Amino acid sequence: MARESEFLALGDEALRAVIGPNSRHIALIEDRFKVLVETPGGGVSINGSARDRAQAKRVIETLADRAEAGAEITEADVRTALGAAVAQPRAGQGSVAPDAVALPVGRRGAIAPKTAAQARYLELLSRCELTFGVGPAGTGKTFLAAAYGASLLRRGQVDRLVITRPAVEAGEKLGFLPGDLNEKVDPYLAPIWEALNDILGPDDVRRRRDKGEIEAAPIAFMRGRTLAHAFIIVDEAQNLTKLQMKMVLTRLGEGARMVVTGDPSQIDLLNARDSGLSHALSILDGVEGAGVLKFAAQDVVRHAMVERIVRAYDADAARQKPGPDLEERA
Repeated sequence: MARESEFLALGDEALRAVIGPNSRHIALIEDRFKVLVETPGGGVSINGSARDRAQAKRVIETLADRAEAGAEITEADVRTALGAAVAQPRAGQGSVAPDAVALPVGRRGAIAPKTAAQARYLELLSRCELTFGVGPAGTGKTFLAAAYGASLLRRGQVDRLVITRPAVEAGEKLGFLPGDLNEKVDPYLAPIWEALNDILGPDDVRRRRDKGEIEAAPIAFMRGRTLAHAFIIVDEAQNLTKLQMKMVLTRLGEGARMVVTGDPSQIDLLNARDSGLSHALSILDGVEGAGVLKFAAQDVVRHAMVERIVRAYDADAARQKPGPDLEERA
């Protein structure tokens, strides 16, 4: 197969992002696609077979677009772009491009989706009153929900950001934990606080919490409330019972939006059949104003090992799933 060269012109910022620290990003691209990437000035030159060049070009263009949008480019972003180029050899087939949506709220620049699934997730968040984001850990469900909520809060499109999550480990008996309500709830909401601190900065988060613009509450404290002009994040929803799920979903008030995130494969309830997440998905999918985005193992944007772990567990679950005859006799 003939090996030819192709040149892509890039701006200085995009070029630095594509090269990466100590040319690490270029090395990852060269290793995945068996191409030679050089930087003769003003851009990059890609040498390799037609197919390898095309895939490497898609990765470089994705990274360059994200950099030009103000997003910080990390090694995880490069690995995600590499996986997307392999999984989706032809761009634009009925999906939202990863660079189509960006949130200008990050302390280190705009927050842009890293995969097509994340882009579709942000698109649903922008147009649906109720969005479900479900799938394995590391796919960005909670982080992007927090980023989107923070962007609405900053723009004044909502008055409050309300965060709730079941405290399954403590059986919701929060009185046995030391401290005031915030100190009782915060350990269970650590992933969201970490995301908000990264997005807004600890000082801004603290100030907004003091003013009541960001509120954290356990599921038990949501009963009887109507949340108007708020963006509500319901995290770890696989650990809500069916009754709790119905209760929290019906808290929506005028001008409010809600996102429900969870991983149906990580249910911590004593009886997994009590989980309200799968039930809600089955009866609300297709309902006007509701949207569902199901992430998969290939959407994991953490360490590459996380995707391999998720795939291994998915394969094991598939092997252990009873066949139709066993299910009928159960």
